[in-house]
Amino acid sequence: MKKFLVWMFASAITAITFAAQPVKIVIIHTNDLHSRLQGYSPESVFSPLSINDDQTVGGFSRIAAIIKNEKDTNEGITIISDGGDFLMGTLFQSLEVSTGFQLSLMRRMGYDVVCLGNHEFDFGPGKLAEILTSSKARGEIPAVLCSNAVFSSKDNGDDKLEKLLNEDILRRSFIVERNGIKIGFFSIFGKVADHDAPYAPPVTFAKQISTAKKMVKELKNSGCDIIICISHSGIEKNKKGEWSGEDVKLARAVPGINVILSGHTHTKLEKPLIVNGVTIVQTGEYGKYVGRLEMTYADNKTVTDNYRLIPVDDRVKGDEAIQQAIDEQRNRITTEILQPLGYDYEKPVTETDFPLECDVNGDFISSNLGPMIADAIHFYVNKHSPSGTDIAMVAAGVVRDNIVPGIQKAPDIFRIMSLGSGSDNIPGYPLARLYVTGKELKNILEILQVAYKSSPDNFCYYSGFRVKYDPGKGLFRKIKKIEIIDREGNPSVVDFSKKNSTLYSITANSYMLEFIGIIKKMSFGLVNVVPKNAEGKKITDMKTTVIDMNEVTEGLQEGKEWLALMEYLASMADTDGDSIPEIDRKYSSSVKTFFEGN
Repeated sequence: MKKFLVWMFASAITAITFAAQPVKIVIIHTNDLHSRLQGYSPESVFSPLSINDDQTVGGFSRIAAIIKNEKDTNEGITIISDGGDFLMGTLFQSLEVSTGFQLSLMRRMGYDVVCLGNHEFDFGPGKLAEILTSSKARGEIPAVLCSNAVFSSKDNGDDKLEKLLNEDILRRSFIVERNGIKIGFFSIFGKVADHDAPYAPPVTFAKQISTAKKMVKELKNSGCDIIICISHSGIEKNKKGEWSGEDVKLARAVPGINVILSGHTHTKLEKPLIVNGVTIVQTGEYGKYVGRLEMTYADNKTVTDNYRLIPVDDRVKGDEAIQQAIDEQRNRITTEILQPLGYDYEKPVTETDFPLECDVNGDFISSNLGPMIADAIHFYVNKHSPSGTDIAMVAAGVVRDNIVPGIQKAPDIFRIMSLGSGSDNIPGYPLARLYVTGKELKNILEILQVAYKSSPDNFCYYSGFRVKYDPGKGLFRKIKKIEIIDREGNPSVVDFSKKNSTLYSITANSYMLEFIGIIKKMSFGLVNVVPKNAEGKKITDMKTTVIDMNEVTEGLQEGKEWLALMEYLASMADTDGDSIPEIDRKYSSSVKTFFEGN
């Protein structure tokens, strides 16, 4: 008995000594990947299995190689995470409901835990549940977190997703226990992310700070030594140049969090932001960089030792097995999505020797890409729909990528207008059309000239009209003259007096046109626009505004922004005789706005 007690005492001393040893912890993290499985731009030069021979960035096979290297060389604990919006942004998203490819691939790459972002809800909670179910059916997937999701007891539209929470496929928290240390993870879906998730309902999201306090308490009670919040909320600089945002507020308000792995704002942090003793990091966007946070845990304390961003570029040779899986999925995209539309993943659509850009964080007013997209929509609708359209519009916020000089293929064009879905199997928001009076058109344009000042995403590009306006005048008094330009280039003046009942058609994606219905709210009740159909009757269901692009064929044939852009670019002249159309040089510099001042 005495020998047994001595042995027990010695074992306890050994355990205490072991636990007291400093442990290195490395967190490898990404955020806002947006299904950028391939490197870009353009994809025509992407060569993931060789190095130093292209200028592309990103690509999951390169990220996989970085993860493998970190796991092979790091001492201590290595954990791989992603901060949400891992889906939605490329043609790969189009098969996620049926194949569940990406999450299973991310697990093969080494990801341990991810959180949901607003774009995971772009297909609605039911389809998200199908994506998660399809992913799990392929095998192991990372832990998927959404700690502050609230499911409706009255609406069954989120029942499938709630069921996955009960089955532990979707989780509130995740605990990693290694080397005698417990590391607890929870996630926060931010307020702005909630606003940016119009298709999430009936799922709603509980208050962020109160949820975080609750989760910290739960994880502490579970014995966690380190607590990490994966937050799809974000950080940004305020007008004073100081770091602010939801994750800064979170760090200040919630004690007990050691690290916030931030996402949603696409912010590139070269070094960690320390707020109230909490380390906040974020990698930017689209897999251009992988974040590497190195910490030491000792004496019940966590210390941040080092942080750096690892460039994901042509200096990194991709993982062959991961790239092979991506190539197989790419072939499936061609067969199931592109070929029925007359396209191929690898076939050139157009080429350019100048960039086309639309940067909501830069000089978006002088964009050459935004006006070209509006022209493409105007061209496409007037070509395929007998009713045509007077005006085409596109908002800066839905333009998701630029065009880099080189040969552009279908995936490069799709990335530009990659958001949304319709009622068919073709990805992208459908194009929709509504009708307004001349006075309503004037009021819409007056509001849109102000709306972007609160958010650059609201800035609009147009095709099909010209406007004379006086920027020095007050609200609702700036616009002096509107001219509709017909298909032959002839102008006609819009009478925006109350007596004019002539209707004018506006085309944009279906999501953007819903904005027209809230003009009254934005103008504090001063302006009320009543969306109408071609007969002048009030539209009560915005789904009826979707344009049928082939009225001869049975059923509704939806048009998409990216298909409009593909067709418009393919219609341009081949000026160098290589059988690839060149982008018209009229777009080589900033395109003059349709709003002309005095």
